[in-house]
Amino acid sequence: MKFPVVLHTDDGVRYGVTVPGLPGCFSAGDTLDEALDSVREAIDLHLEGMAEEGAPLPEPRLLAEYQADPDYAGGVWAVVEVDASRVEGKTEKVNITLPRNLIRRIDEAARIRGASRSGFLAEAARQALRKV
Repeated sequence: MKFPVVLHTDDGVRYGVTVPGLPGCFSAGDTLDEALDSVREAIDLHLEGMAEEGAPLPEPRLLAEYQADPDYAGGVWAVVEVDASRVEGKTEKVNITLPRNLIRRIDEAARIRGASRSGFLAEAARQALRKV
């Protein structure tokens, strides 16, 4: 998952980091690089806590939506990518039945994206569930 983060500094050296898409998730670092590294860890821990509570993973929003928020004015924006699959639980094998032509289309779309059939279907399911 990709998370927009906003960094603020008072002295141009040390940074505080806020993750607008995860209320209550923030971090800091003595340099810009340290701040970005520490916020990845903060996001991992935050997602882990959400999973333990049975909360759904957050729905991604566009960076522009966050940038329009005056609370984040003057910040430096970055996008941090984290692997959220570890908090979704153990994988399970399922047997599904789909029309042959649909499977071919799925496989072609997965190939174009560099994904497996399972990965493609999992992402499609996540997107559909966000709309529910």
